[in-house]
Amino acid sequence: MKTINIFSKIISREILADIIYQDNLVTAFRDISPQAPIHIIIVTNKCIPTVNDVTIQDEIILGRMIVVAAKIAKKESISDHGYRLIINCNNHGGQEIYHLHMHLLGGRQLGPLIT
Repeated sequence: MKTINIFSKIISREILADIIYQDNLVTAFRDISPQAPIHIIIVTNKCIPTVNDVTIQDEIILGRMIVVAAKIAKKESISDHGYRLIINCNNHGGQEIYHLHMHLLGGRQLGPLIT
């Protein structure tokens, strides 16, 4: 069963987004409500609702997310100074859209997550 959500519609280009990377496994686009000067969402093209739903068959997809994040960070000129990758899981983890995605944040000094 195919799950339809906003990310699925961005991947299929039913909804306009500033897509900066797309291949057969992942799609990356600029967040419409950025939390840092650079805020890019990297989403799996296959709808995996949460990290808890990842299977051994998804290892290649998850690896691709990291590789794409590093390539985008370099292209956006934030790799040398640093950046943050975030994956939220479920309600208490701050997940709002139940389609596995990673936030790439950078372009300024980011504060600590836990103090």
